[in-house]
Amino acid sequence: MLREFPPPPRAAEFSELIKKKVQEAKAAGGTRETVRVDWNEQQAHVEVIDLPLSGLYLNPGTHRIRAQRSHNADSDEALDKDPWSQDSQDYLTFLLRASPTDPNLHDLDFDKLKESLEQFGQNDPGLVTHQGVLVNGNTRAVALRDLRVQTMRVGVLPESFTWADINAVELSLQLRMDHRRDYTYINRLLAMEEQASLGRTPEQIAKDFRIQVKTYHQERWILSTIKELIDRSKSGGGVALRLVDWEGAQERLKELHRLYVKLESVDRDQAEILKEWRLAAILLNFSKTDVRHIDEEFLKEDYLAHTLPEPLRTEASGAEGEDAVSIPGLGLTVPGASSAVSEARKLNDQLLRAAAAVRSQGGSLKDSDKEEGQAVLDDAKKAFDEAIETAGRSARLRKRKQLAPARLAEASASIDQCVMDLVQARTSRSLDEEAFDEAVLKLRSSLRKLAQQAGRGLPTPGDGVAWLLKAASLEEPQ
Repeated sequence: MLREFPPPPRAAEFSELIKKKVQEAKAAGGTRETVRVDWNEQQAHVEVIDLPLSGLYLNPGTHRIRAQRSHNADSDEALDKDPWSQDSQDYLTFLLRASPTDPNLHDLDFDKLKESLEQFGQNDPGLVTHQGVLVNGNTRAVALRDLRVQTMRVGVLPESFTWADINAVELSLQLRMDHRRDYTYINRLLAMEEQASLGRTPEQIAKDFRIQVKTYHQERWILSTIKELIDRSKSGGGVALRLVDWEGAQERLKELHRLYVKLESVDRDQAEILKEWRLAAILLNFSKTDVRHIDEEFLKEDYLAHTLPEPLRTEASGAEGEDAVSIPGLGLTVPGASSAVSEARKLNDQLLRAAAAVRSQGGSLKDSDKEEGQAVLDDAKKAFDEAIETAGRSARLRKRKQLAPARLAEASASIDQCVMDLVQARTSRSLDEEAFDEAVLKLRSSLRKLAQQAGRGLPTPGDGVAWLLKAASLEEPQ
């Protein structure tokens, strides 16, 4: 949701400094540097000036680290209460230096940016409000401060700009095709959600983000699923998973959505179970190729039931189907989730709470609680690993069984196409008869080899194999 922030300290004083510098730039004459600003299908060219870095504030509402703010719940809460305090600004600085997928790690791209600034200086100006809040260039400002640079070139937004305008400007800059650093995946989802909260239609948002409308709906489904999982991960200890925990899962979540949509219209329970199991595998950090093995065949053979350890299996199997749900005002009831769906949800809830405990950054949990959660995740990881390995072997076996018939079907399609090509070549009198004859001889040799292998170990061959054996025997050299 769109957040309105109060003015930072000494906002009026800084605004006067900005006005003075803008007037000096205009009065200097000659060619003045300006930068184009786009927002809500409007355009403006604003003056570029030098401002002291010490007086600029990092934007607490920037979309670039929206998801990463959840890395530390206490710091995030303090940032909400007072975004301009030194601690809050230090937290933003920390996140802008950190890896988007794991804020505990340093971002190598940040080091590259700092090296570029040190070697070539600031190429493009940032953007700043009249109150000294950076709208564009937050990461550059942090890097310049690390290099002990004193000033930064910035374009000054109109004084009348609201926070809605500021967010629109930042979004427009980020979505330009030539922009150097993209939003992380979760931050893109949050930006879409924010645009929808402003009353914009899916068609408008999809156009801005340069995606199809169906992709927009897919992204909204993924974000709602992530938020639901975060709610389900909350436990009595007050810890929960964070948005940043789902960075890096983009392709696996998209494949999950495609599978869910395909199955939901046919068998909703099957879709829900596979959704829970795939989400659990994503949480356990299985690769995309491993997660793909959790499919309809995986559910049909119930591979997971044979590998789950007793504690997880006991708790999960203790679930019963949810009671029927009544529809207020209509006097109707609809059946609740089946017991199989409830079991899958119960298992996933255990893993979500365990992961939340292990990944919590605060000191509210005891070490013993984290160790217990890690043990649950280790047991589940081993169970899923064995089940996925078994499913993978079965899939490879099925593929081998189907490979020969599939290749023969391809050969048949090629021969059918050859018939059409032959007719056209004869019509245009362009057939290379010698080359065609050589190709037919190769086909005869291949069919003989196929018949030799197909007839082995078949006391009662089917009609197709019987014909092949008979045809090959007629062609045997006398």
